[in-house]
Amino acid sequence: MSGAGAYTSGPLSFMDIYDKMCFTVSSAGGRRGAQMATFDVGHPDVMDFVRAKREDGRLRQFNLSLLITQEFMDAVNRDADWKLAFPLQEQEVEDEGLDVHDPDQVIWREWPNKKGYLTNDTGLVACKVYRTIRAQRLWDMIMSSTYDFAEPGFILIDKVNEMNNNWFVETVRATNPCGEQPLPPYGSCLLGSVNLTRFARNAFTENACFDWEEFRKVVAIFTRMLDNVVEINGLPLDQQRHEILSKRRHGMGFLGLGSTLTMLRMKYGSRESTEFTEKVSRELALTGWRVALDLAREKGPAPILEQEFEVTAEMLRKRPEMQRDGYRTGDKVTGKVLHAKYSRYMQQVAEVEPELVEQLAETGARFTHHSSIAPTGTISLSLANNASNGIEPSFAHHYFRNVIREGRKTKEKVDVYSFELLAYRAIINPDAMPHSEDADKELPDYFIAADDVTPKQHVDIQAAAQKWVDSSISKTANVPTDYPFEQFKGIYQYAYEQGLKGCTTFRFNPEAFQGVLVKEKDLESTTYQFKLEDGSTVQVKGGEEIEYDGEIHTAANLYDALKEGYYGKF
Repeated sequence: MSGAGAYTSGPLSFMDIYDKMCFTVSSAGGRRGAQMATFDVGHPDVMDFVRAKREDGRLRQFNLSLLITQEFMDAVNRDADWKLAFPLQEQEVEDEGLDVHDPDQVIWREWPNKKGYLTNDTGLVACKVYRTIRAQRLWDMIMSSTYDFAEPGFILIDKVNEMNNNWFVETVRATNPCGEQPLPPYGSCLLGSVNLTRFARNAFTENACFDWEEFRKVVAIFTRMLDNVVEINGLPLDQQRHEILSKRRHGMGFLGLGSTLTMLRMKYGSRESTEFTEKVSRELALTGWRVALDLAREKGPAPILEQEFEVTAEMLRKRPEMQRDGYRTGDKVTGKVLHAKYSRYMQQVAEVEPELVEQLAETGARFTHHSSIAPTGTISLSLANNASNGIEPSFAHHYFRNVIREGRKTKEKVDVYSFELLAYRAIINPDAMPHSEDADKELPDYFIAADDVTPKQHVDIQAAAQKWVDSSISKTANVPTDYPFEQFKGIYQYAYEQGLKGCTTFRFNPEAFQGVLVKEKDLESTTYQFKLEDGSTVQVKGGEEIEYDGEIHTAANLYDALKEGYYGKF
């Protein structure tokens, strides 16, 4: 707080306040809150952010993600120094006697909010250097926390902004809570998912196939439906309503990819499965943009695409092809041209359907964004009979969900079977009961689950879809508890090299927390120790049931509730 004689303790202490407030509200309703905290990898407090969840019960109502830049990844790869810095106001440069030409004092970086900060001619912001560390040291700290606690996740923020369809009018610094929708200030996510299992024909047989014609028909109708929802958005703030009505952004995705691949006799992660993933994402995208053109002709394009924008030096720096096309600083150009011709994503679409993109540049699109793949956990379970979540494989074909039940003091363990297991028994072998102990042993080899998929295959599937998804994808690469740390670090490097917008992993670690989904073998291999009032201790396996305080709990859920401080607060 400059010039006020006051001291601020930094962003993390304020996050603690929001965390407690969210927990207080969510504990009354039986469902946790959903908050996303993103943090710049070059912020002076970045190491405190990375370590935050090592404290029991801290920031549990938040998902944490780091904004990873290409500059940082280059520094990691070169084993170079990394500068922790924060933007400077012009007055601060004079007051502190800083030399803006000295890279040990001031560096120039991308920053979304330029108002009040010192900028150069191309829109980069001057940042005061507070500390210099080895990039590899910070990288190892990030990887260690992610290995132990599954957080922070990665948002490759330069890729997000490079591929943003609204690159000319917004700079993204955050996402919705699960990361599939990068959003500007006051942005909100309007999401919807198509159940891919409904288009599998002749499932589990040699004639298994996907009904592409029916899929495209559903996507076209669903696109119109999501556009209609914009009109009845019900958002509480004027700024939110203006944001959604001016850009009409929505995110159509799908669920059940893993289940569908199994029904089509493909192994998740195989080459044929990545080809299918790319095709289903491409058909969803192309169908959506055709409807975007039809709707624009019927009802008008998104208002922001009708506006004129002044060409700036920053725009020409980000899109040098505009200069080759004859644009100069100060020229006027419409949003629909900037969206259709100079969006990196729409340039990819133009490689497949150039005439469609030309028409969009002339008429404008009904919306600026069309696709996004959400985790779909609740709707996959409740509306799709536990088809696999979003773009994921099934977690397992028999596992447990730890569910918050209003009035219970800990989470309740509930048995769950995968959609494809139930479908296989009903179609191929109706006499076999899904709760049989030998049910999984009789399944074909294409029945695989999350732990059967290598981290590289997880990334390959995500990359195949990301090419055609104009927002982002919520995806988690599950890795075994005993997965080597050095190999684990390579997952994130590979994700960066494949051009993903984000990456998240999960490794079951009973010392850190009890996840929402858990397998019997993990519970059986984990021992929890409880200290009793008389000083003695009791050791029990994670899946064993314990009677405590008038209720029956699994040892794992009881231990987690007591350690994390939420026992009896749902």
